[in-house]
Amino acid sequence: MMMVYRLAQRGSVDNLTLREGALPRPQRGEVVVRVRAVSLNYRDLALVHGRYFPDAPDDLVPVSDAAGEITEVGEGVTRFATGDRVINVFNPRWFGGPYPGTEDFQYGTAQDGWLTQYKVVSEEHVIAMPPGMSYEQASTLPCAAVTAWSAVTGPRPVTAADTVLTQGTGGVSLFAVQLAKRLGARVIATTSSPAKSELLKAIGADEVIDYNAVPEWGIRARELTGGRGVDRVIEVGGAVTFAESLKAGNDNAEIDVIGFLGAGDWGVDFWSLYGGGFETLRKIRVGSRQDAESLVRFLAGHPIEPVIDRVYPFEQTLDAWRHFDSGAGLGKIVISL
Repeated sequence: MMMVYRLAQRGSVDNLTLREGALPRPQRGEVVVRVRAVSLNYRDLALVHGRYFPDAPDDLVPVSDAAGEITEVGEGVTRFATGDRVINVFNPRWFGGPYPGTEDFQYGTAQDGWLTQYKVVSEEHVIAMPPGMSYEQASTLPCAAVTAWSAVTGPRPVTAADTVLTQGTGGVSLFAVQLAKRLGARVIATTSSPAKSELLKAIGADEVIDYNAVPEWGIRARELTGGRGVDRVIEVGGAVTFAESLKAGNDNAEIDVIGFLGAGDWGVDFWSLYGGGFETLRKIRVGSRQDAESLVRFLAGHPIEPVIDRVYPFEQTLDAWRHFDSGAGLGKIVISL
């Protein structure tokens, strides 16, 4: 037997319940993963509170991101062997190329996720962990890091000639700072407190703007580039940040729209959009398996240390979720199994 957490119903973290389940056995082409660590993303919390994937079923196993060890392989498996260390692919049916529209197969929303001691999946739905990373560090990669990687590398990759603007200290934004710096770019980050500002500078941000002190931070970001404007905006706030993002970018900028942290009216009319500082508006859907594998190859030669706020043991899973829900964390929240 194994232990697994299920979300009995939406509405509260307290509805996460620990259950017993049967150990999974692999069919042809499948592998059994002993889950060693999972990390939490905003989407996981939004699902619990009913703000994301409204049609998700009750009793779902939540969490989209995990790292673990393969303990058993099914007939015909060729990609992996027992003992291999792996992370999951966030979009398991998106192998490469244009997005195929497979949101209804994502882990932790449309099908059972990774908050479980063991999970059986197709060998095509996991990839090798980056060398040198712990399970806890690697568990932070499938959603947040791959999203940031997709934003800074394609189809027009960030270069040393570029200035990148990031927003806040969520998982995607922290990885975007680290990866953009590894690519040689200048990074301007926004945040809301001195402690967060120090963290951003410590991981590579060249300039940090306090958006509470400077509400028109888009204009300030443009000033920091000598009036030219930034080349890439990692847009995670949505309604509360998009208007300022338009002010920050230059005429050839790319705005990568990723998150929905801010609720409400986007407050942008056609002429503001048409006259805004950007050439390309790109929606980021995390990334494909090819994107995840590309990130792992890059990290092998350009290692980074994921920013982890706290690691909780499996038996303190509810404490981990409550800490995440409080918004007090600074970095990724990880649950170790």
